[in-house]
Amino acid sequence: MSIVTTEDRDAVRHVVLNRPEKRNALNDELILALREAIAGAAADHAVKAVVLRGAGPMFSSGMDFAGLGALAADPASLRTFRRPILETWNLLEEMTKPTIAQIHGACIGGAMELVLACDLRVMATDAIIGMPETRVGLIPDVGGSSRLPAIVGLGRAKELIMASRLIDGTEAERIGLVNRVAEADGLDAATEQLCGELLACAPVAVGYAKRVLDAAAKPALAVTLEQEVTYQRLCAETEDFGEATRAFAEKRQPTFSGR
Repeated sequence: MSIVTTEDRDAVRHVVLNRPEKRNALNDELILALREAIAGAAADHAVKAVVLRGAGPMFSSGMDFAGLGALAADPASLRTFRRPILETWNLLEEMTKPTIAQIHGACIGGAMELVLACDLRVMATDAIIGMPETRVGLIPDVGGSSRLPAIVGLGRAKELIMASRLIDGTEAERIGLVNRVAEADGLDAATEQLCGELLACAPVAVGYAKRVLDAAAKPALAVTLEQEVTYQRLCAETEDFGEATRAFAEKRQPTFSGR
């Protein structure tokens, strides 16, 4: 079974993270397969909308810890580590077709950065979402710091990122992070309804509207994405990040020094 699967439901292509035994943690293999699936959907003229979801009990637990461990050992590798991830996420934003993230269970760290690159989000009321990078001495650096303020506003984005807040679907809808919420057993139906509303509109107009809206909301995206990697490398070189990775491996709370 492929680590990323696809399913066509009429004109809607479902792209499914399929590593449930690892809580759909994002490793190199999954990211490469995801990039191929997204590019394929973007190039297929029969596909008018894309839904991104996860197999198993959760959407995704975020970046695979092995990758973060490698970053701790060699902070200079950050750009190489980050490039294919960011390029994959950007495909969702750059394609003219509407993209929808369907979130259940949990969507943590890099996985939240992935769904922020989608146009719209549908979430189960009991699901959890957040970017807890500051708890391990890092910042969201694959688009999370750059995209979140345009979606929820600067104040909410600062609270979510700086305090590493995790929130449920009800709260996520209240602050505008997600567009629709539903009980877990109604999540598919809620996503299907949103897809139907999008497909009822002229696809060329929808695509052009997406381009203009993104340009208006994030005019400095390229600049802030570069800032993310610059400051992330500084974070990765601190004692705090090294302490956090050791504490995670040892299943204890880290002791931060601020150096």
